[in-house]
Amino acid sequence: MGRTQKEHRAARLRVVGDDRRRLRVAGVFAGVGGLELGLEEAGHETIFLCEKDAAARSVLDTNFPLVPQKGRHGSIATLRRLPARTQLLAAGFPCQDLSQVGRCDGIWGTKSGLVAHVFRLLRKTRVPWVLLENVPFMLHLGRGRALHVIADTLESLGYSWAYREVDARAFGLPQRRRRVFLLASLREDPRSVLFADDAGEPKDPPTDAGVACGFYWTEGNRGTGWAVNAVPTLKGGSAIGIPSPPAIVLPSDAVVTPDIRDAERLQGFPADWTKPAEEVGRASFRWKLVGNAVAVPVARWLGGRLRSPGKWVDDEPEPLERGSRLPPAAWGHPERGRFVAEVSAWPLKRTIPPLHRFLQYDAAPLSQKAAAGFYQRLQASTLNIPPRLERALELHLGRRRQRQTA
Repeated sequence: MGRTQKEHRAARLRVVGDDRRRLRVAGVFAGVGGLELGLEEAGHETIFLCEKDAAARSVLDTNFPLVPQKGRHGSIATLRRLPARTQLLAAGFPCQDLSQVGRCDGIWGTKSGLVAHVFRLLRKTRVPWVLLENVPFMLHLGRGRALHVIADTLESLGYSWAYREVDARAFGLPQRRRRVFLLASLREDPRSVLFADDAGEPKDPPTDAGVACGFYWTEGNRGTGWAVNAVPTLKGGSAIGIPSPPAIVLPSDAVVTPDIRDAERLQGFPADWTKPAEEVGRASFRWKLVGNAVAVPVARWLGGRLRSPGKWVDDEPEPLERGSRLPPAAWGHPERGRFVAEVSAWPLKRTIPPLHRFLQYDAAPLSQKAAAGFYQRLQASTLNIPPRLERALELHLGRRRQRQTA
């Protein structure tokens, strides 16, 4: 049901796994520290944080007090080199040019192209481990050109690598959030970390009756984001760049938007993790920070496997042909080549609590303007609208009109 700040700090001090494999982490494009927090909870140590956004830096300054001032930096473009002690470079680099709702400019777009600075830093400091995170659409945009460029560069620097699409629901979060995690190593086998666990993907729920379902009211032309017993992927902003919460149809068919503190918990953070950002900008900006973050339990699982690697064996791997469509998981070696990995997006299978019970804070009714606009877009589109969503919107708009009349 989510941890308190005190519980998170206690977890970050707890020693797990082989202490000889406790890595010193440098986080770039750190955002509000989802990757770094999860890695710390698995026993690793954050020694450096690089983040350009002032609001995100205020969150990092508050929640990572042990990182010294000399271990903090703003723009990666002005960062000359990584600390010499760095053993793991973590980078959830910008997704705007790789996202399906973004500009789709690809790996050399003005935002996502900033990953080039990661490779510039690696050429100066050969860090043993590299962890990258981004949206799964990067596997499809331009037939996966972004991933091929990243793999080419890593191999030229002597790294073997593996990537895997991972769903946050596998870790007990009622948020349908898939992200690609790529792990690379100079000396070890990243497959023993990234592929060692596989619980298999469960079947979709047979019905949406009696449970809360999430959707994105900012959509309606190309999709709804309808998710059963979950919210759709929390986003940094809509297609027009407005930070906004999803909406939820409760079992009663009431249509509400969750509190920002529950959004933080849906990412695995303790409530009010991003509260320090309000000292820098508008309170609504916290939605962007949360939507851009990495789900903490996923990073914690990766950190645990880095401390205690498992085994993954594929006696007859299928070659990954250059220029071919990219699978949800694959691996490569500078000398051995590139291959498909047969693993699911669910490394674990934690129990997912009912969404309406997961929520701890008062939700607000979706405004009439937002509900009406979404409903009108749905009616004008050719989308297959879930009957329950249509019914709930009609009831919601009727109730709102009655209140206005009264």
